[in-house]
Amino acid sequence: MSTPTSTPGTSTPGSSTAEMSAEERTVLVVHPGAELFGSDRMLLESVIGLREARCTVIVALPSDGPLVPELQRAGAQVVITSMLVLRKALLRPRGWPTLLRSSLTGMVSAWRLLGRVRPDAVYVSTIIIPQWPLLARVRGTRSISHVHEAEAAGSRLVNAALYLPHLASTRTLVNSEFSLRTIRDALAPLARRAEVIYNGVASPEDPQPPRAELTGPLRILYLGRLSPRKGPDLVLEAASRLQDAGRSVAVTLLGTAFEGYGWYEGQLREQAAISGVDVEFAGFQSDIWPFLAETDVLVVPSRMAEPFGNTAVEGVLALRPVIASDCGGLREAAGGYSTTRLTPVEDAAELMHALSAIANGWAEIIDTVSDSRAAAMGRHAPATYRAAIALAVIE
Repeated sequence: MSTPTSTPGTSTPGSSTAEMSAEERTVLVVHPGAELFGSDRMLLESVIGLREARCTVIVALPSDGPLVPELQRAGAQVVITSMLVLRKALLRPRGWPTLLRSSLTGMVSAWRLLGRVRPDAVYVSTIIIPQWPLLARVRGTRSISHVHEAEAAGSRLVNAALYLPHLASTRTLVNSEFSLRTIRDALAPLARRAEVIYNGVASPEDPQPPRAELTGPLRILYLGRLSPRKGPDLVLEAASRLQDAGRSVAVTLLGTAFEGYGWYEGQLREQAAISGVDVEFAGFQSDIWPFLAETDVLVVPSRMAEPFGNTAVEGVLALRPVIASDCGGLREAAGGYSTTRLTPVEDAAELMHALSAIANGWAEIIDTVSDSRAAAMGRHAPATYRAAIALAVIE
Protein backbone atom coordinates (compact mmCIF):
# COMPACT_ATOMS: atom_id res chain seq x y z
CA MET A 1 0.00 0.00 0.00
CA SER A 2 1.22 3.51 -0.71
CA THR A 3 2.34 5.55 2.27
CA PRO A 4 2.58 9.31 2.83
CA THR A 5 6.02 10.86 3.02
CA SER A 6 4.78 14.06 4.69
CA THR A 7 1.69 15.77 6.03
CA PRO A 8 0.16 18.99 4.81
CA GLY A 9 1.62 22.19 6.14
CA THR A 10 -0.28 25.28 7.09
CA SER A 11 -0.83 27.66 4.19
CA THR A 12 -1.24 31.39 4.34
CA PRO A 13 -3.93 32.75 2.04
CA GLY A 14 -2.12 34.54 -0.78
CA SER A 15 -4.71 35.35 -3.41
CA SER A 16 -8.31 36.31 -3.95
CA THR A 17 -8.96 32.70 -4.98
CA ALA A 18 -8.36 31.69 -1.37
CA GLU A 19 -11.27 33.89 -0.32
CA MET A 20 -13.57 32.17 -2.83
CA SER A 21 -13.18 28.81 -1.10
CA ALA A 22 -16.05 28.62 1.37
CA GLU A 23 -14.59 25.59 3.07
CA GLU A 24 -11.38 23.63 2.89
CA ARG A 25 -11.46 21.07 0.13
CA THR A 26 -9.28 18.05 -0.52
CA VAL A 27 -7.64 17.81 -3.95
CA LEU A 28 -5.78 14.73 -5.09
CA VAL A 29 -3.07 15.80 -7.55
CA VAL A 30 -1.58 13.11 -9.78
CA HIS A 31 1.67 13.55 -11.72
CA PRO A 32 3.84 11.05 -13.67
CA GLY A 33 7.29 12.01 -12.37
CA ALA A 34 9.27 13.63 -9.59
CA GLU A 35 11.92 15.66 -11.40
CA LEU A 36 12.13 19.42 -11.87
CA PHE A 37 11.78 19.96 -15.59
CA GLY A 38 9.05 22.00 -17.31
CA SER A 39 5.85 20.10 -16.51
CA ASP A 40 7.18 19.24 -13.03
CA ARG A 41 7.72 22.92 -12.24
CA MET A 42 4.23 23.76 -13.49
CA LEU A 43 2.82 21.01 -11.29
CA LEU A 44 4.53 22.68 -8.33
CA GLU A 45 3.00 26.05 -9.27
CA SER A 46 -0.41 24.40 -9.51
CA VAL A 47 -0.03 22.90 -6.05
CA ILE A 48 1.02 26.25 -4.61
CA GLY A 49 -2.10 27.79 -6.13
CA LEU A 50 -4.32 25.14 -4.57
CA ARG A 51 -2.68 25.62 -1.19
CA GLU A 52 -3.20 29.38 -1.46
CA ALA A 53 -6.87 28.57 -2.06
CA ARG A 54 -6.90 26.73 1.31
CA CYS A 55 -7.17 23.29 -0.25
CA THR A 56 -5.72 20.22 1.40
CA VAL A 57 -3.47 18.86 -1.32
CA ILE A 58 -2.29 15.26 -1.61
CA VAL A 59 0.11 14.59 -4.49
CA ALA A 60 0.47 11.06 -5.89
CA LEU A 61 3.75 10.33 -7.67
CA PRO A 62 5.20 7.08 -9.07
CA SER A 63 8.64 7.66 -7.54
CA ASP A 64 10.74 9.85 -5.28
CA GLY A 65 12.81 12.71 -6.67
CA PRO A 66 13.77 16.39 -6.32
CA LEU A 67 10.16 17.49 -6.82
CA VAL A 68 9.12 15.85 -3.53
CA PRO A 69 10.79 18.26 -1.06
CA GLU A 70 9.54 21.22 -3.11
CA LEU A 71 5.98 19.94 -2.83
CA GLN A 72 6.40 19.38 0.88
CA ARG A 73 7.67 22.93 1.33
CA ALA A 74 4.52 24.10 -0.46
CA GLY A 75 2.45 22.33 2.20
CA ALA A 76 1.37 19.28 0.22
CA GLN A 77 1.30 15.69 1.36
CA VAL A 78 3.19 13.38 -1.00
CA VAL A 79 2.26 9.76 -1.63
CA ILE A 80 4.47 7.41 -3.64
CA THR A 81 2.24 4.87 -5.33
CA SER A 82 2.19 2.49 -8.27
CA MET A 83 0.62 3.97 -11.37
CA LEU A 84 0.49 3.40 -15.10
CA VAL A 85 2.69 5.97 -16.86
CA LEU A 86 2.53 5.65 -20.63
CA ARG A 87 6.05 5.71 -22.04
CA LYS A 88 6.89 5.02 -25.67
CA ALA A 89 8.79 1.87 -24.72
CA LEU A 90 5.59 0.38 -23.27
CA LEU A 91 3.76 0.80 -26.58
CA ARG A 92 6.19 -1.46 -28.45
CA PRO A 93 5.58 -5.22 -28.46
CA ARG A 94 8.48 -5.86 -26.08
CA GLY A 95 6.89 -3.50 -23.58
CA TRP A 96 3.39 -5.01 -23.64
CA PRO A 97 3.92 -7.36 -20.66
CA THR A 98 5.09 -4.41 -18.56
CA LEU A 99 2.20 -2.33 -19.87
CA LEU A 100 -0.30 -4.97 -18.80
CA ARG A 101 1.30 -5.40 -15.38
CA SER A 102 1.49 -1.63 -14.79
CA SER A 103 -2.12 -1.23 -15.89
CA LEU A 104 -3.35 -3.77 -13.35
CA THR A 105 -1.20 -2.65 -10.42
CA GLY A 106 -1.81 1.01 -11.24
CA MET A 107 -5.57 0.55 -11.36
CA VAL A 108 -5.63 -1.23 -7.98
CA SER A 109 -3.38 1.36 -6.33
CA ALA A 110 -5.34 4.29 -7.77
CA TRP A 111 -8.66 2.80 -6.70
CA ARG A 112 -7.42 2.26 -3.14
CA LEU A 113 -5.95 5.75 -2.90
CA LEU A 114 -9.14 7.36 -4.19
CA GLY A 115 -11.13 5.37 -1.64
CA ARG A 116 -8.84 6.34 1.22
CA VAL A 117 -8.50 10.04 0.39
CA ARG A 118 -12.05 10.60 -0.92
CA PRO A 119 -11.03 13.86 -2.61
CA ASP A 120 -13.41 16.59 -3.69
CA ALA A 121 -11.50 16.78 -6.99
CA VAL A 122 -8.70 14.99 -8.82
CA TYR A 123 -6.21 17.12 -10.77
CA VAL A 124 -4.52 14.97 -13.45
CA SER A 125 -1.26 16.47 -14.68
CA THR A 126 -0.39 15.40 -18.26
CA ILE A 127 -2.10 12.85 -20.53
CA ILE A 128 0.26 9.94 -19.91
CA ILE A 129 -1.49 8.79 -16.73
CA PRO A 130 -4.78 7.78 -18.39
CA GLN A 131 -6.43 5.69 -15.66
CA TRP A 132 -7.11 8.49 -13.18
CA PRO A 133 -9.89 10.38 -15.03
CA LEU A 134 -11.70 7.12 -15.72
CA LEU A 135 -11.47 5.87 -12.13
CA ALA A 136 -12.46 9.27 -10.75
CA ARG A 137 -15.54 9.22 -13.01
CA VAL A 138 -16.51 5.74 -11.76
CA ARG A 139 -16.24 7.01 -8.18
CA GLY A 140 -18.33 10.07 -8.96
CA THR A 141 -15.44 12.48 -8.32
CA ARG A 142 -14.72 15.58 -10.40
CA SER A 143 -11.47 15.36 -12.33
CA ILE A 144 -9.57 18.07 -14.16
CA SER A 145 -7.04 17.07 -16.83
CA HIS A 146 -4.16 19.45 -17.52
CA VAL A 147 -2.64 18.71 -20.93
CA HIS A 148 1.03 19.64 -21.33
CA GLU A 149 1.69 17.50 -24.43
CA ALA A 150 1.11 18.27 -28.10
CA GLU A 151 2.54 15.86 -30.67
CA ALA A 152 1.31 17.64 -33.79
CA ALA A 153 3.67 15.65 -36.02
CA GLY A 154 2.51 12.32 -34.62
CA SER A 155 -0.27 10.03 -35.75
CA ARG A 156 -3.73 11.53 -35.25
CA LEU A 157 -4.98 8.09 -34.33
CA VAL A 158 -2.33 7.68 -31.62
CA ASN A 159 -2.99 11.21 -30.37
CA ALA A 160 -6.71 10.53 -30.22
CA ALA A 161 -6.08 7.36 -28.21
CA LEU A 162 -3.92 9.29 -25.75
CA TYR A 163 -6.45 12.08 -25.35
CA LEU A 164 -9.53 9.82 -25.24
CA PRO A 165 -9.42 8.86 -21.49
CA HIS A 166 -9.49 12.55 -20.61
CA LEU A 167 -13.01 12.89 -21.98
CA ALA A 168 -13.93 11.38 -18.61
CA SER A 169 -12.68 14.55 -16.90
CA THR A 170 -15.18 17.30 -16.21
CA ARG A 171 -12.73 19.97 -17.32
CA THR A 172 -9.62 20.15 -19.53
CA LEU A 173 -6.84 22.73 -19.30
CA VAL A 174 -4.13 23.25 -21.94
CA ASN A 175 -0.95 25.32 -21.88
CA SER A 176 -1.05 26.96 -25.33
CA GLU A 177 -3.14 27.66 -28.39
CA PHE A 178 -0.85 25.26 -30.26
CA SER A 179 -1.74 22.49 -27.82
CA LEU A 180 -5.42 23.30 -28.26
CA ARG A 181 -5.13 23.07 -32.07
CA THR A 182 -3.34 19.74 -31.76
CA ILE A 183 -6.12 18.37 -29.57
CA ARG A 184 -8.76 19.72 -31.96
CA ASP A 185 -7.14 17.92 -34.90
CA ALA A 186 -7.08 14.62 -33.00
CA LEU A 187 -10.20 14.71 -30.79
CA ALA A 188 -12.51 17.65 -31.39
CA PRO A 189 -14.95 16.87 -28.51
CA LEU A 190 -12.11 17.26 -26.01
CA ALA A 191 -10.97 20.53 -27.59
CA ARG A 192 -14.48 21.99 -27.32
CA ARG A 193 -14.36 21.75 -23.54
CA ALA A 194 -10.72 22.81 -23.20
CA GLU A 195 -9.47 26.10 -21.78
CA VAL A 196 -6.05 27.68 -22.37
CA ILE A 197 -4.12 28.77 -19.29
CA TYR A 198 -0.62 29.99 -20.11
CA ASN A 199 2.12 28.70 -17.86
CA GLY A 200 3.16 30.87 -14.95
CA VAL A 201 6.94 31.17 -14.82
CA ALA A 202 8.73 32.27 -11.66
CA SER A 203 12.01 34.20 -11.71
CA PRO A 204 14.33 36.06 -9.35
CA GLU A 205 13.11 39.50 -8.32
CA ASP A 206 16.34 41.18 -9.39
CA PRO A 207 18.14 39.12 -12.06
CA GLN A 208 21.73 39.91 -12.90
CA PRO A 209 21.91 42.23 -15.94
CA PRO A 210 23.79 41.08 -19.05
CA ARG A 211 27.39 42.02 -19.61
CA ALA A 212 27.90 45.56 -20.87
CA GLU A 213 30.50 44.34 -23.38
CA LEU A 214 31.20 40.92 -24.85
CA THR A 215 34.80 40.54 -23.83
CA GLY A 216 36.12 37.00 -24.16
CA PRO A 217 34.01 34.12 -25.48
CA LEU A 218 30.32 34.46 -26.28
CA ARG A 219 28.72 32.35 -23.54
CA ILE A 220 25.93 30.15 -24.85
CA LEU A 221 23.56 28.11 -22.66
CA TYR A 222 21.40 25.12 -23.53
CA LEU A 223 18.91 24.20 -20.82
CA GLY A 224 16.89 20.99 -20.96
CA ARG A 225 16.99 17.27 -21.57
CA LEU A 226 19.92 15.89 -23.53
CA SER A 227 17.82 14.22 -26.20
CA PRO A 228 17.84 14.27 -30.02
CA ARG A 229 14.41 15.93 -30.23
CA LYS A 230 15.60 18.83 -28.05
CA GLY A 231 18.58 19.48 -30.35
CA PRO A 232 21.59 20.25 -28.12
CA ASP A 233 23.81 18.85 -30.91
CA LEU A 234 22.60 21.76 -33.06
CA VAL A 235 23.93 24.17 -30.43
CA LEU A 236 27.34 22.50 -30.60
CA GLU A 237 27.34 22.58 -34.40
CA ALA A 238 26.33 26.25 -34.51
CA ALA A 239 28.94 27.14 -31.89
CA SER A 240 31.61 25.30 -33.86
CA ARG A 241 30.66 27.18 -37.04
CA LEU A 242 30.74 30.49 -35.18
CA GLN A 243 34.15 29.73 -33.74
CA ASP A 244 35.43 28.75 -37.18
CA ALA A 245 34.18 32.13 -38.41
CA GLY A 246 36.44 33.86 -35.90
CA ARG A 247 34.34 34.45 -32.76
CA SER A 248 35.38 32.70 -29.56
CA VAL A 249 32.52 30.82 -27.89
CA ALA A 250 31.85 28.73 -24.79
CA VAL A 251 28.86 26.42 -24.39
CA THR A 252 27.17 25.05 -21.27
CA LEU A 253 24.78 22.12 -21.59
CA LEU A 254 22.60 22.14 -18.49
CA GLY A 255 20.62 18.91 -18.25
CA THR A 256 20.79 15.14 -18.33
CA ALA A 257 19.70 12.41 -20.71
CA PHE A 258 16.57 10.31 -20.29
CA GLU A 259 17.16 6.82 -18.99
CA GLY A 260 18.32 4.73 -21.94
CA TYR A 261 19.71 7.76 -23.81
CA GLY A 262 23.24 7.58 -22.47
CA TRP A 263 24.37 6.83 -26.02
CA TYR A 264 23.21 10.29 -27.11
CA GLU A 265 25.11 12.05 -24.34
CA GLY A 266 28.16 10.05 -25.45
CA GLN A 267 27.68 11.37 -28.98
CA LEU A 268 27.45 14.93 -27.65
CA ARG A 269 30.68 14.54 -25.71
CA GLU A 270 32.42 13.16 -28.79
CA GLN A 271 31.03 16.01 -30.90
CA ALA A 272 32.24 18.56 -28.35
CA ALA A 273 35.72 17.07 -28.28
CA ILE A 274 36.02 17.09 -32.08
CA SER A 275 34.68 20.64 -32.43
CA GLY A 276 37.33 22.25 -30.28
CA VAL A 277 34.66 24.40 -28.61
CA ASP A 278 34.86 24.91 -24.85
CA VAL A 279 31.86 22.84 -23.69
CA GLU A 280 30.76 22.24 -20.09
CA PHE A 281 28.39 19.37 -19.32
CA ALA A 282 26.81 20.77 -16.16
CA GLY A 283 24.32 17.93 -15.53
CA PHE A 284 20.99 18.48 -13.83
CA GLN A 285 20.67 21.48 -11.50
CA SER A 286 17.46 22.34 -9.68
CA ASP A 287 18.48 26.01 -9.51
CA ILE A 288 18.91 27.22 -13.08
CA TRP A 289 19.19 30.94 -12.38
CA PRO A 290 22.92 31.09 -11.52
CA PHE A 291 23.62 29.50 -14.91
CA LEU A 292 21.39 31.99 -16.70
CA ALA A 293 23.17 34.79 -14.84
CA GLU A 294 26.51 33.59 -16.21
CA THR A 295 25.40 33.20 -19.82
CA ASP A 296 25.03 35.66 -22.68
CA VAL A 297 22.53 33.84 -24.90
CA LEU A 298 20.03 31.04 -24.22
CA VAL A 299 19.30 28.68 -27.12
CA VAL A 300 16.17 26.49 -27.35
CA PRO A 301 16.78 24.48 -30.58
CA SER A 302 14.00 21.87 -30.46
CA ARG A 303 13.64 19.67 -33.53
CA MET A 304 10.02 18.85 -32.76
CA ALA A 305 7.18 21.18 -31.89
CA GLU A 306 7.01 21.90 -28.17
CA PRO A 307 3.58 22.34 -26.57
CA PHE A 308 4.87 25.55 -25.02
CA GLY A 309 8.40 26.50 -23.96
CA ASN A 310 8.99 27.49 -20.35
CA THR A 311 12.73 27.57 -20.92
CA ALA A 312 12.44 30.36 -23.49
CA VAL A 313 10.36 32.43 -21.08
CA GLU A 314 12.89 31.82 -18.30
CA GLY A 315 15.61 33.21 -20.55
CA VAL A 316 13.61 36.38 -21.20
CA LEU A 317 12.87 36.75 -17.49
CA ALA A 318 16.60 36.37 -16.77
CA LEU A 319 17.31 39.42 -18.98
CA ARG A 320 19.00 37.31 -21.64
CA PRO A 321 18.45 37.20 -25.40
CA VAL A 322 16.87 33.93 -26.53
CA ILE A 323 17.07 32.00 -29.79
CA ALA A 324 14.34 29.38 -30.24
CA SER A 325 13.08 27.10 -32.98
CA ASP A 326 10.26 28.59 -35.03
CA CYS A 327 7.73 25.84 -34.35
CA GLY A 328 4.81 24.83 -32.15
CA GLY A 329 4.30 26.42 -28.79
CA LEU A 330 7.78 27.95 -28.88
CA ARG A 331 6.34 30.60 -31.18
CA GLU A 332 3.92 31.57 -28.41
CA ALA A 333 6.55 31.36 -25.69
CA ALA A 334 9.36 33.22 -27.45
CA GLY A 335 7.49 35.34 -29.99
CA GLY A 336 6.76 39.02 -29.62
CA TYR A 337 9.90 40.09 -27.73
CA SER A 338 12.57 42.39 -29.15
CA THR A 339 15.27 40.25 -27.52
CA THR A 340 14.23 36.88 -28.96
CA ARG A 341 14.94 35.33 -32.34
CA LEU A 342 13.10 32.45 -34.02
CA THR A 343 15.11 30.27 -36.39
CA PRO A 344 14.10 27.43 -38.77
CA VAL A 345 13.93 23.98 -37.24
CA GLU A 346 17.11 21.89 -37.46
CA ASP A 347 19.14 24.61 -39.18
CA ALA A 348 22.51 25.00 -37.48
CA ALA A 349 23.64 27.54 -40.07
CA GLU A 350 20.73 29.88 -39.31
CA LEU A 351 21.29 29.32 -35.61
CA MET A 352 24.91 30.38 -36.05
CA HIS A 353 23.82 33.51 -37.96
CA ALA A 354 21.35 34.39 -35.18
CA LEU A 355 24.09 34.02 -32.56
CA SER A 356 26.38 36.21 -34.64
CA ALA A 357 23.68 38.86 -35.12
CA ILE A 358 23.02 39.03 -31.37
CA ALA A 359 26.72 39.36 -30.63
CA ASN A 360 27.18 42.06 -33.27
CA GLY A 361 24.14 43.99 -32.04
CA TRP A 362 24.86 43.52 -28.35
CA ALA A 363 24.52 47.18 -27.34
CA GLU A 364 21.02 47.41 -28.84
CA ILE A 365 19.98 44.06 -27.37
CA ILE A 366 20.90 44.88 -23.79
CA ASP A 367 19.05 48.18 -23.97
CA THR A 368 15.73 46.34 -24.35
CA VAL A 369 16.09 43.25 -22.12
CA SER A 370 14.25 44.98 -19.26
CA ASP A 371 11.29 45.75 -21.53
CA SER A 372 11.15 42.12 -22.62
CA ARG A 373 11.26 40.95 -19.01
CA ALA A 374 8.40 43.27 -18.05
CA ALA A 375 6.29 41.94 -20.93
CA ALA A 376 7.03 38.32 -19.97
CA MET A 377 6.12 38.99 -16.35
CA GLY A 378 2.79 40.35 -17.50
CA ARG A 379 2.06 37.31 -19.68
CA HIS A 380 3.31 34.64 -17.30
CA ALA A 381 2.86 35.95 -13.75
CA PRO A 382 2.90 32.94 -11.38
CA ALA A 383 0.20 34.50 -9.20
CA THR A 384 -2.17 34.75 -12.17
CA TYR A 385 -1.48 31.15 -13.17
CA ARG A 386 -1.95 29.83 -9.63
CA ALA A 387 -5.26 31.64 -9.19
CA ALA A 388 -6.53 30.38 -12.56
CA ILE A 389 -5.64 26.76 -11.75
CA ALA A 390 -7.21 26.94 -8.30
CA LEU A 391 -10.39 28.45 -9.71
CA ALA A 392 -10.62 25.76 -12.40
CA VAL A 393 -10.25 23.01 -9.80
CA ILE A 394 -12.52 24.27 -7.03
CA GLU A 395 -15.33 26.12 -8.83
